[in-house]
Amino acid sequence: QVQLVESGGGLVQAGGSLRLSCAASGRSFSSYAVGWFRQAPGKERDFVASITWSGSLTRYADSVKGRFTISRDNAKNTVDLQMNSLKPEDTALYYCAAAPARGNYYYTPRAEAEFASWGQGTQVTVSS
Repeated sequence: QVQLVESGGGLVQAGGSLRLSCAASGRSFSSYAVGWFRQAPGKERDFVASITWSGSLTRYADSVKGRFTISRDNAKNTVDLQMNSLKPEDTALYYCAAAPARGNYYYTPRAEAEFASWGQGTQVTVSS
């Protein structure tokens, strides 16, 4: 398995931008698809975005499509989430997670149960 550490969270005004980063350690990070999830206070954890092991395909929740961009650099073992046009409803604890791709080139997981490794989360707060 891989170990994941998120960074880049903070406080930003509505309409602003933040870039989250997920740093991975462990073997064979490039064989994992990676996703971002978020959990607002009192709510369930929700899918935000995911990316294939190669970085060639991505998937987004409808609520962030067109505003957020997920990308990865396998040479650096990192996956980033660029968040633009932030809204107060984007306020949440953001987690990255890794899912074994098992050779599936098109694998962009969405369900929590598909992910084997999770980070501790980074807080994003968007003020109105």
